[in-house]
Amino acid sequence: MKRRAAFLATLAVTLPAGSDGLAQSRPRMPRIGVIGEQGPAEPRLEAFRQGLRALGYVEGQNVQVEYRYLEGVLDRVPGFVTELLAPKVDVLVVGGTVAARAAKAQTTTVPIVFAVAADPVASGLVPNLARPAGNATGMSVLLPDMAGKQLELLKDAAPQLARVAVFFNPVNPAAAFAVERTRAVARAQGLELLVLELRRASELAGAFTKLAAWRAGGLLVVSDPMFGSELVQLSVLAATHRVPAIYNRAEFARAGGLLAYGPSFSDNYRRAASYVDRILKGAKPADLPVEQPATFEFLINLKTARALGLSIPQSLLLRADEVIQ
Repeated sequence: MKRRAAFLATLAVTLPAGSDGLAQSRPRMPRIGVIGEQGPAEPRLEAFRQGLRALGYVEGQNVQVEYRYLEGVLDRVPGFVTELLAPKVDVLVVGGTVAARAAKAQTTTVPIVFAVAADPVASGLVPNLARPAGNATGMSVLLPDMAGKQLELLKDAAPQLARVAVFFNPVNPAAAFAVERTRAVARAQGLELLVLELRRASELAGAFTKLAAWRAGGLLVVSDPMFGSELVQLSVLAATHRVPAIYNRAEFARAGGLLAYGPSFSDNYRRAASYVDRILKGAKPADLPVEQPATFEFLINLKTARALGLSIPQSLLLRADEVIQ
């Protein structure tokens, strides 16, 4: 009895009141910080969650995930990065180039996974795609290289096309790369360009007025979170001004845009989960090569085409991954 009492006394000193031994030995749950571009319901974030679940991660059970949402406002990025880094996360997952650069500006130690960065080398995120070298890696979307394909598809849908307006947000460095590539392709195709800078959604109506005054026959919208948050407004204004438009993400066509062509952002986010998994298991971002898009999507909204009086060639319809009736 004396030995048992001595043992219990020792245990009482060793363990704090109210604790249990199992809880004390339980490993710390890893924490992931995620900055979304629109809101909680965006398909890309659901794809990321699906990717985590496929790898055995269940939020709240064996991993914690902290979300912040830009809702199309890039100015929120630095503050959100600070918030997520304050109670140190194990991995920070961001969307595009602006968020990735803001994250790199605030930490050189916390691993960063970018899901849709345009030209990571030119934008200074990594020195080399095969050997990222620093604390950031992830998925590239090669936006500058899509311009030629997008203009080609737009011209196939609207054969009389001669003048194309381009909307881009100059705050986004990736958009500037895309515009320069678009200029070069347009010159080669004999197309005139009207390039319009838009920094906020309130400028959209005025931009369409300029587009109409210039008599643009088509519109190319360069990828940016601000435009992504205005899917419906963009499609309504394009329909009102009767201008055929092409965008880079499937969601635009599903919201009423005429054409969409570009890498699958949802697929990129799903694949980004594998980077998170490897990093949590000990891999270093510097040793994980930046990957190129694996899946591209081409969508045609036939209902919008009919409203614009366009007859989409059968050859173009056959090339589409999805035709919206």
